Amino acid sequence: MASPTVVIPVVLCGGVGTRLWPLSRSAYPKQFLSLVGNRTMLQQTVLRLAGLAGLQPPLLVCNNAHRFIAAEQMRAVSVEPAAVLLEPVGRNTAPAVAVASLQAMAAGQDDALLLVLAADHVIADAAAFRATINQAIPAALGGRLVTFGVTPTAPETGYGYIEADPRSDGFGLHPVRRFVEKPSREKAQAFLTHGGFRWNSGIFLFRASVMAKELERCAPDVLHAVRLSLQQAHTDLDFLRLEPEAFRRCPAISIDVAVMEHTRLGSVAPMTAGWSDVGNWSTLWQQGDHDEQGNTVCGRVLHEDVRNSYLRSEHRLVVGLGLEDLVVVETNDAVLVARRDQTQSVKQVVERLQAAGARETQANQRTHRPWGYYDTGVDGERWQVKKIHVKPGCSLSLQMHHHRAEHWVVVEGTACVERDGDTLLLSENQSAYIPLGCRHRLSNPGRIPLELIEVQSGSYLGEDDIVRFEDHYGRHTSS
Repeated sequence: MASPTVVIPVVLCGGVGTRLWPLSRSAYPKQFLSLVGNRTMLQQTVLRLAGLAGLQPPLLVCNNAHRFIAAEQMRAVSVEPAAVLLEPVGRNTAPAVAVASLQAMAAGQDDALLLVLAADHVIADAAAFRATINQAIPAALGGRLVTFGVTPTAPETGYGYIEADPRSDGFGLHPVRRFVEKPSREKAQAFLTHGGFRWNSGIFLFRASVMAKELERCAPDVLHAVRLSLQQAHTDLDFLRLEPEAFRRCPAISIDVAVMEHTRLGSVAPMTAGWSDVGNWSTLWQQGDHDEQGNTVCGRVLHEDVRNSYLRSEHRLVVGLGLEDLVVVETNDAVLVARRDQTQSVKQVVERLQAAGARETQANQRTHRPWGYYDTGVDGERWQVKKIHVKPGCSLSLQMHHHRAEHWVVVEGTACVERDGDTLLLSENQSAYIPLGCRHRLSNPGRIPLELIEVQSGSYLGEDDIVRFEDHYGRHTSS
């Protein structure tokens, strides 16, 4: 009797999404944002798999800086990952696929099917997507490395393409003939006319042991570096931290280039499920709901005589008059205005800002922490104001600051304040003063969120002015 099929989703949560700046930032990239619908892209990636036969808890591969965001978003939709693997640095998709394969094999699941997914894709028809996966399972069980090729609807130049061999692979799919990098418009049109080409979705299905063998043959340096890093990994709360030095020696290379372009085991599963990688604002406009004038509108927006535009407000009122084919995105600290056909160039703008050290590329007004988050309000030369939100039952670390004092005013909930050995219980409209050099901790002992206003003053207000003495989250810096 054949053993039941086991499908482990491997969700790749890396990437920064610079083309969706100013909403997507390095500290909070697009996969953690609600760009289409009410769920974040990461949450949608996992939830759309519900009902798939043999489905197991997902394995997340995540950047260390985003670990608490990913964990909290999974908790919010009642999903408990099998593991959250933390990459010390980004090395593209081949190392991430390698570590997932080795992790599955270490758990005795050599023949488990790994379904590799990016956390930042949109798939409009989840049922059709699951049906496509089911059609690809026999080939993957038979030892094929299945890549999902999206049926093209236009001569897109922003996607890579896969050419399929018209012959059968013996499992109802077609062997991969070749991969093509992002083509010119003329080539893309020729691919569309030819009919044998599909967009490369970056979604894969394969047995863990088969991928490990092909990595050993096609990219041994990747596999060896990742294996060493995994062997020396250590558990930190609910996370598995890969050993940094070994992982840094791993080449930065995609799984397409490392394996799929060289293997003789590649098969293409055709997919028509409303897929998009939401690579820029123009793509997001295409995915959005349109009004009668072809506009996608989000947030506090008032418009008149506007056509075929994407207008988004995160904080302030945005008013558009007499516009056409534009993208306007407002955040608390930056506003993007661009023609829809120029939004691919946002990446170059972000690179210029990064080179100049602009903080607008890193974090937005809200900064997430394992205990909750804080919003930065106004600031001056030697002072700044924040709103702090602490989840019920959570607490910040026991800490002190060398260069700043803090005033806390509770506006909602109950705060437990430890201050140089003394404990205060504060309710709404009560306050506490934290002098410079004072050992202190803030906790929420209540059942509702705690919100307070923090006024910082001092000669230096950076987040790296934190000395931790105790921490529930294994942190030793300002993370």
